[in-house]
Amino acid sequence: MRSPVCISTTTRCSTCTHDSLLQAATFIEAIEQRQGLKISCVEEIAYRMGYIDAAALEALAAPLMKNNYGRYLMQVLEEDGQLS
Repeated sequence: MRSPVCISTTTRCSTCTHDSLLQAATFIEAIEQRQGLKISCVEEIAYRMGYIDAAALEALAAPLMKNNYGRYLMQVLEEDGQLS
């Protein structure tokens, strides 16, 4: 079981130019790959904070199962033993 992760540091990513937008995207990708977590995944946050239940999270994830985001949401449920 994985507990919610809070990162105590913040990083401001300036996205005023094409280059800085690409740099910000690369930074986010690197963090997500290293930690195995999605940054600012609103569905996961709502689930972990009790705003939605496992059934609601599964319903939100179901149409997204063809991409990594949907699979990640299902993995959250799987790790919590809540997959129906």
